[in-house]
Parts: sequence; structure tokens; C-alpha cells
Amino acid sequence: MDKPVCLIDTASDGKLCVQQSALQVLEQIQQPVVVVAVVGLYRTGKSYLMNRLAGKQTGFALGSTIESKTKGIWMWCVPHPTKPGTTLVLLDTEGLGDVDKGDSKHDTNIFCLAVLLSSTLVYNSRGTIDNRAIEELQYVTELTECIKVKSSDEDVDDSNEFVKFFPSFIWAVRDFTLERKIDGKDATENDYLEFALKLKHGTSKKVMEYNLPRECIQKFFPSRTCFTFPFPTAPENVSCLEKLDPADLSTEFLVVTGRFCKFVFDKSDVKKLKDGYTVTGRVLGHLAKTYVDTIASGAVPCLENAVIAMAMIENQAAVKEGLEVYQSGMEKLKNSFPLELKEVSSEHQRLSGMATQTFMTRSFRDTDGKHLKSLEEGINNLFHGYLCQNEEASKKRCENILSSLSATMTEKLKKGSYAIPGGYLLFSQDLEDIVKNYKIQANNGVKAEDTLEVFLKQKSVESNAVLQADNKLTEKEKKLMEEREKAILLAQEINTKEQKQRQLEEKIETERRSNEERMRQMKEKMDEELRLQREEAERATDSKLREQAALMEKGFKEKADRMSQEIEEFRRKNKNAEKESQKLFEKMIANMNKRHAETMNMLQKQHSEQMEAIRNMPKPSSDPFALVLNLLVKGLTIFASGSRRC
Repeated sequence: MDKPVCLIDTASDGKLCVQQSALQVLEQIQQPVVVVAVVGLYRTGKSYLMNRLAGKQTGFALGSTIESKTKGIWMWCVPHPTKPGTTLVLLDTEGLGDVDKGDSKHDTNIFCLAVLLSSTLVYNSRGTIDNRAIEELQYVTELTECIKVKSSDEDVDDSNEFVKFFPSFIWAVRDFTLERKIDGKDATENDYLEFALKLKHGTSKKVMEYNLPRECIQKFFPSRTCFTFPFPTAPENVSCLEKLDPADLSTEFLVVTGRFCKFVFDKSDVKKLKDGYTVTGRVLGHLAKTYVDTIASGAVPCLENAVIAMAMIENQAAVKEGLEVYQSGMEKLKNSFPLELKEVSSEHQRLSGMATQTFMTRSFRDTDGKHLKSLEEGINNLFHGYLCQNEEASKKRCENILSSLSATMTEKLKKGSYAIPGGYLLFSQDLEDIVKNYKIQANNGVKAEDTLEVFLKQKSVESNAVLQADNKLTEKEKKLMEEREKAILLAQEINTKEQKQRQLEEKIETERRSNEERMRQMKEKMDEELRLQREEAERATDSKLREQAALMEKGFKEKADRMSQEIEEFRRKNKNAEKESQKLFEKMIANMNKRHAETMNMLQKQHSEQMEAIRNMPKPSSDPFALVLNLLVKGLTIFASGSRRC
């Protein structure tokens, strides 16, 4: 994007709405995204920082009057400068506290959306971090009422879970003029922030009101950093900040801005959903629409519902994407049809594995395995279709070969070349030559035996006519030749059944290998999702332990003791959630095994039925075509004399 676009705007009815053009931009971004959102009071210079993060002098609109310039939430997507394969998404939000709006709920919604969509939240303020500045960050105290983690009818405070998915927090203090000293000693920017967030002892209403926003910041944003920016330039130049040459800006201001940008680039994580699922631009667009639509309906955004909605959208798309990978590869293979079944099955297995991997990469929380099953069924249906097309191509090729090889015989039949004494022997030898050459040229095609069987049945009518017309053969000899004809057809019928049996065995082996690969990928996916869930829980627990240790250090023993119970309950819930995920995965694998067993049983049943049919068939001579020569050797002198004349 060469410039920002509006992502979230206010409709004519006053409700927030997502801009379709911005969603179309996000839909094209399949890379993971680092999402940095800036919030703060209007006219505090938020947009300038975002332009610097984009590596540009201009882009997001900078207001030069007391009127708030940015409306809604604007978005700028740029390649991440230090993380290849990642997109940096910058969100510049409407200034909070604009007196012209007179709608504090609107401000709260904007703040909540910034929290929900970002992986790093920058809070921009001016002057100092004093009590007034913290009170102006009142929106943080309202998050428990504006965001739910789980979908439940009960009015349960699940804010302890916020730490799992809330963004890291940066407080950018603009136009900072004070010395950073605490108790007369130099302090770092982070020390300054933590000192400002220090709690007071006591339980009075005044103390509790003082502590509440500080407790919320500490609880919800355990990862927090501070940057203090001096005045950028002379007051008369502030209104045209974006047009100034760097030489006209304060050196110290440029240094802090550089440190700020480097910190954001290096430390901001890729945006993730609950349970550690990586967010792409496409998913971010879905999230934005889900949250905005929920807020517009008057409901409270719920992370669990959002994840379920995302899972449905992404899993359906994952099935489609997987099938496209499979179909694209098989369409290329189709250009080489006809092929032996082993070649088609081998490519099917390879592409099936690729399709499953494509699905696994994009899908998440397919807890009932419904979408994986849909992918399997889709691949199997496509495979069956390609097998039919390969068979049709093989049949056509085999028919063409037989047509070409039998053209001379057809011409002889038309001319009556076989309507002579000994003509049956000539016809039989020509037919044997056709069959021998056909077997070489057909090269074990999937319909080679089938097509030959049909051909021989057709020729048996002509063969019988030639046989009956051959007046040099006795009735006894004709009877022997008729038996030979039957033996030839029976042998070919057995050959056809045996070829089908071999092909069925190949299908059974293909199904076995394909299932092994699906199971391997499924277990990898399961292990990865459990690992992400466990890591998320461990990070959240560690942050709570650090918060508890800080309370103990600062003398808030009673609060620290209460946190012990909170942490234990937090651990218990995480452990139960992990066990539940494990059960769901095990159930999914059991269902996969059940489907595989049903398919294998069906194939094995077909295999047994075909084997039984072959066993019950009478066994002809191993080479019925040679029978006529054997008969000649045994004394059919009429044939012998006819053969010499030929």
C-alpha cells in the first residue's frame, strides 16, 4: 500500500462499520501480520509516529488545528522492515476525548477494537504520566465490561484470561520536559512508567479509585514499555511537522523516535488468536468484521465466538485450498493419460499429502474433524473421477490399437480371404498375431485386458462363421475348435478379472499409505496446537507470578496472597483446557481410524469376492491360442497341408 485506507468508519446511523475496500486489501495478505495500533487523546501527534513506523514522512493525516483529523480507524500495510515474510499493519485510531463527538461509548469501542486487533498497542499522551494522564486512560478500566473471553450466559468476570491475548503496551509520552528522577536519582523511561503505576496502600474509596486504572494496566498489560519524547521543534513549526526537514527537528527527538521505531520493529510479535493461532492479513480482516458487527449489534465482543467464526471461515477455505492443490496437480497428470494405475496412485498419494498439508497449515480448531473429513471425501471423489478418466483414455487407446492391428483382418473378411479351405487356420493365426502385438503395444494399460476381452468376444462371432464355412474340417474337428474358442474367451475373462484384482490391491495399498500420511500430519498438527496452547498458558502464568512478586516487594501482601488463589485457579483451568483439547484430538484420530477401517473393509470385501469368483472359474489351457498348433501336430493333416500352402 502506498498510502493508508480507512478500515473502520462510522455509518450514517452512528454505528461502526468495516470498509469493504480495506477488507479486500487484507484478503490478499496471506503472510503473518504484526499489528501496531496507536490510541490516545486527539491532537497528541499519534499519526506522526505511525508515519515514521511506515518509513514515510507523510501518510496518515496530521491535524494542525484543535479538530480531530483521523476518523474511525485507518490502516496502512507495509512489508515488515526486519522480519521477512511478515507484513506490518499500522492502525491509526480516531482521537479519544474529542468534545465535538460527545459520545464516550464511541471512544470506548475504538479503544477496545484497537486492543482486540493489535499485537502492540501504543498509548500516546502529552506532558507527563501523572494521575490525570492515567485517569484519561479510563478505557482500560472498562475493558472487563466491553470484552468477553468465553461465550456464556452467565455474568462471569473472565478478565484473568485477558493476559493471554492482549497486546504488549507502549506508553509514548510526547512533549516531555521533566527530568526523569525518582527520589533524586536518575530513572529510566520504564522506571518512570512503573513509578507512575505504583499503587497506594489502603482500602478507602479514594485509594481504590486511584488504584483501579493502575491495577488494570498492570494486570492486562504485563509487557509494557515507555518512551518519553521531547518537543520535536519550535512551537511555531509543530503545525507543519510532516513537511519539516530532519535538520529542523530536535536531535534528541529524532534519537527517541529512532529508538521507538527500532523497539517496535524488533519486539512487536506477530498477532495471535487465543490458543496461539497465527493471524494473517486475511484473518485480521475477518476479525475486524466480526468484532465491529458484534459491537454494532449492541453485543459485547467475545473472543471465543470470534475464534469459532474464524475457524469456520478458515477451515472451509482450507478445504477449498487443499482440493485446489490436489486438483491442480491431477489436471497436469491428466495430460499424460492413459497411465498405469500405479503411476496414477503414486501421484494421487503425493498430491493428497500436499493437499492435507495445505489444509493443516491454514485450518485451526477443527475439533470435530468435520472439515478434514470433507477434504478426505473431496479428494476421494476427485480421485475416483480421475481414475474413470484414465480408464476411459486407456480404453480409447486400446480400442485404437486393436482397430489398427485388426484393419488387415477386417479387410480380408470383406474380401472373403478366409472363405477358403483352411481359412479358419489363417484367421486363427492372424488373430493370434493381433493379440501378441496388442499385448506389446497396450503395455498393461488399466483397460488392456477388459478391452481385449470385448474385442475377442466380437471376433468370436466372425471366427465361428469362418469355422463353420471351412469345409475341410470335419464336424469333430469343428467341435474341437469351438472348445478352443471357448477356452480362449475363458482365459481372457480370467485375465481381465486378475487385472482388476491387481488394481484393487493397488487401491488398498494406496489407501493404507494415504491414511498413514494423514495420521502423521494430524498428529503433528495436534502436537503443535497443544504446544502453542501450553506456551500461551505458561507465558500468562509467568506474567501473573511476576505481578504477584512485584506486589509482595511493594508491601501489598494481602493482594499478593489473593493472587495465589487466582494463579492456582488459572493453572487449573489451563490444565483442564489442555486435557479437553487432548480428548478432542484423540476423538478426531479415532474417527479418522474408523473411516479408514470402513474403507479398508469395503475394499477387502470386494477383494475376497473377486478372489472367490476367480477360484470358482474353470481353468483353461495356459495358452489357448497354441491349442490349434497342438492339434495340428497331433494329426490334423488338413490343417497341416493348409498351413504349408500359406
